Amino acid sequence: MFKSGAVALFAAAVLSPCLAQADTFEQGMNTMWEVLWHQSGTATRLVRWDQDIKVRMFGVNLGAHKQHSMQALRDAAAEAGVKVIDVSDRPDAAQVANVSIEVVPNSSLSENQPCETRLNFKSETTIDSVTMQMRDSDAYRCAYHESMHVMGVRGHPEGSTVLSYFTKHVDSLEPLDKAMLRAWYSPRTKPGMTPFEVLPILADELVGISPDKQLAKLERDQYLQHTVADMQAFADGRGDVPMIVKACGKATPDGIRYGRMEMSYFLGVAYQQGSSVAKDPGAASIWLERAANMGSSSAKTRLLAAGGAQLAGNR
Repeated sequence: MFKSGAVALFAAAVLSPCLAQADTFEQGMNTMWEVLWHQSGTATRLVRWDQDIKVRMFGVNLGAHKQHSMQALRDAAAEAGVKVIDVSDRPDAAQVANVSIEVVPNSSLSENQPCETRLNFKSETTIDSVTMQMRDSDAYRCAYHESMHVMGVRGHPEGSTVLSYFTKHVDSLEPLDKAMLRAWYSPRTKPGMTPFEVLPILADELVGISPDKQLAKLERDQYLQHTVADMQAFADGRGDVPMIVKACGKATPDGIRYGRMEMSYFLGVAYQQGSSVAKDPGAASIWLERAANMGSSSAKTRLLAAGGAQLAGNR
């Protein structure tokens, strides 16, 4: 099935350069959209650093892994415009570091999850600290993947990205990775932004690296329209999470249930702000009320704020 699909796609590309461009752009947009999803089945808010990264690297066989691991982190941080400071040799490294990278014996982590990165934050906006562990035998192939997570990019999308579980590219960032990081740390993005606020910024970065930018802009607008429609169906219980989220095998019923509530809130914000869709206060209220009825405190807060603003405007 995969081989025949690949052959068909290649044939279409040869016959029609425009189709090839469109297909490539849509694949890139799928990657950009999927990176905004947690494996449990919930779309996430944007989190990122607002301070220098002070990294401490320690553990087993460090001589074999430190140079590559530090280069991976520096490459990712450079795209984001974040400074990386190696404090590993300081006597107080454990106290001053806000990123801890440990290479552990192979027995410490399972083969199914050879590397793990945990982001620590008080609210889902800015990163306070990060802990990363990598198995000795897998540290090289994990370095760029985990460095993307360190920068706050949490998803595991399919496509040409070091974040993909299916990639064999492990020794540098892909163009899509660089575009993600530029969008993540763009002046247009703010910590805590919802997926529909972030997606157009990711899309614009993708347009910027596309050979036919006019065609890419058309594809971008169509993709945003279709994605909003799909997510309205998902939030309403008629649709599903992205296929890659299900394919990872870690989506849970509770995660998806929570994801429907969150997506209702995200749609409300999208219509309220005019992000990915035209501004529509009526649609915003409908989706925010739906999310609030499902238990979203964020939706309740927005509804109260909107009500207060409306009262103030009527005075």
